[in-house]
Amino acid sequence: MDPITDFFQTMQIVGVVHARLEATAPWGLKSDAEVAEGIAKDKHAAESPGSPLHFAHFGMLSRGSCWLSVAGIAEPIPLAGGDCFLLAPGSAYSLRDSPRTRPRSFCEVAPRNGGQVISYGGGGAPTTIISGWFRFCAPMVNPLARLLPPLILVRADQAQSLALHTTLNMLAAEMAERAPGSELAVNRLADLLFIHSIRAHIGSQSEACKSGLLGAIFDRQIGVALKSMHQKVEHRWTVESLAAASGMSRSAFAVRFKELVGETPLEYLTNWRMQKASTLLKNGDRKLVEVAASVGYDSDASFSKAFRRVLGVAPRQYRRSFREALGADAATRRQEAK
Repeated sequence: MDPITDFFQTMQIVGVVHARLEATAPWGLKSDAEVAEGIAKDKHAAESPGSPLHFAHFGMLSRGSCWLSVAGIAEPIPLAGGDCFLLAPGSAYSLRDSPRTRPRSFCEVAPRNGGQVISYGGGGAPTTIISGWFRFCAPMVNPLARLLPPLILVRADQAQSLALHTTLNMLAAEMAERAPGSELAVNRLADLLFIHSIRAHIGSQSEACKSGLLGAIFDRQIGVALKSMHQKVEHRWTVESLAAASGMSRSAFAVRFKELVGETPLEYLTNWRMQKASTLLKNGDRKLVEVAASVGYDSDASFSKAFRRVLGVAPRQYRRSFREALGADAATRRQEAK
């Protein structure tokens, strides 16, 4: 298994909040991590101390044009019809008809009645954006932050845009007309949309693909070590054995790995083991000792210690909190359906 496939299989999008923005000039809207979480909570996102949720914003400009500003990127970016974008969790951003328009908060214009259409603006030139938020559980935020740049932008004329447009339109249609199996279909389409976005980013061969975790994955030597860890996460890896697999000396490997990935090989391995374990704890009723063994630990005591150190909560509490949160969210949805 290559690392990117392992990321996709492990990250688990736990829900999608969808909206359509119908804007008329002049208009401008802004959001940061807290605002995005507020909008999603209004849509009844399940949340608990053991499994806080984080949000990545996606969008496709289906009509008109606008400007996208993202924290950390110096200049506003012009968007035209058919352009798609994905913002990493925690990214602050604004969308507006002109860089000179002062934006308002999304919270000020978000519909409070469960609707999915945001209408806003001064009555001028129209712009339509199909957009929304992916919901991730907290353990996946750090891996995603290392894998994703703040912004993935796919222009309408890029080869990868057709798959994105098709998936986005299917997602919008599925959420607009709920039918048996809609919830499952929406989550599957969200997974597919996220995968297409990452593929498009890799296919662009931009400078962002040559640094950080993506750069490490495609590095001729460090990539071998990462692939080895992801293929056999339960193996008793050491710095020496990983260096040997990469064809490097121990010292050169350790320096190069930390330079590209931002943490030592064994830190990376431990952190990823806990990401895998958190997914196993959420899905199914495997005993703690079985989960521990599947990620390379001989005892549930040593596993629990590592899990608490990395994620800040004991494994049993993490599983319990997540299930309680899902139960509360399901109860809210049943109540609204009455």
